[in-house]
Amino acid sequence: MQWLPYAAAAFVAFLFAASGPVAIILSVGARGGLSESDIASWIFAAFCLNSVISIAFTVRYRQPLIFLWSIPGAVLVGPALAHLSFPEVIGAFLATGVLMVLLGLSGWVRRAMDAVPMPIVMAMVAGVFLRFGVDLVLAFPEALWIALPMTVAFFVFLKVNRYVPPLIAALATGAVAIWALGAFNAPAGALFAFASPNFYVPQFSWAAMVELVVPLAITVLAVQNAQGIAILAANGHAAPVNAITTACGVGSIATGLFGAVSTCLTGPVNAVLSSTGEKPRQYTAALFFCVLAIAFGALAPFFTRGLLATPPAFIATLAGLAMLKVLQTAFTASFGGKFSFGALVCFLVTVADVAIFRIGAPFWGLVFGLAASWLLERRA
Repeated sequence: MQWLPYAAAAFVAFLFAASGPVAIILSVGARGGLSESDIASWIFAAFCLNSVISIAFTVRYRQPLIFLWSIPGAVLVGPALAHLSFPEVIGAFLATGVLMVLLGLSGWVRRAMDAVPMPIVMAMVAGVFLRFGVDLVLAFPEALWIALPMTVAFFVFLKVNRYVPPLIAALATGAVAIWALGAFNAPAGALFAFASPNFYVPQFSWAAMVELVVPLAITVLAVQNAQGIAILAANGHAAPVNAITTACGVGSIATGLFGAVSTCLTGPVNAVLSSTGEKPRQYTAALFFCVLAIAFGALAPFFTRGLLATPPAFIATLAGLAMLKVLQTAFTASFGGKFSFGALVCFLVTVADVAIFRIGAPFWGLVFGLAASWLLERRA
């Protein structure tokens, strides 16, 4: 039974990946006008195709190397879908993938990551994530007896229980509340279904390229991958940075054709897997995780239909709770040191969500934030 701790760690990591982050996909997709089929295809590619890459890297390097999707990238897509078509967004996914492949093969990853100060990057992240925190608050007047017990359960388990993830406690509590209130709106037709992913023909437009490619690449390299690599290093693993960047590029191209946002090296999942048991055997936990992820992706339509049949407040609460710690980290990184004025400008422009030349606010947040720091914080 020596494998049991690794299987248990994989299950905990999987529960995290399949709860709050999936709720974010559902929230972004619903707000952006995507169909149930589009969202299910996104979830299928995000779990199944990225798990294939994860298995290959985990076996090759004998360490936990789990690739999933960029959560900040998914949030960036939401506002873009208000003025770009989904095929245009997918074209940006593919272009981002090509850029990351070039950076990985050239070895210029570190130089690219250092090009934009991290406080300004995190201010953009805080700006795009803020709407999830606001939606969490708005869920209370919309459906108090769903949002309240979920939030209470989240904070109780965050405080007193180390074995049940708080998001899982919130999800289970919300499910019970929905059942007690009779608020589950069962979809027409069969609920159970296996994945039948959509293949999309991308469209390449300058508006989508300018708005999304650089911010998506930054969120993958400087936010997600940097976090994942640092976590693995803290647990004694030397992650292959250039190979990971190249894999993220290839994964972004492959998953993008099925509607999923850019591939990244995940931080929280690898943190759970790389802190369990003996270091030489931790890669087995990653393989267990991939089996669960592939099964989840194969049943993407079932989970998508089930979750979309719940009240919107349930998804808003789950996604908002998943974002709390990320928002805290983003604000601390943005305003706790150098470049704080540029970070403030970036944050305000991003939150204002005003498109200029049909190019979304996150891109302009980076531009104006960098300009403000260049003018007023050049010594930093």
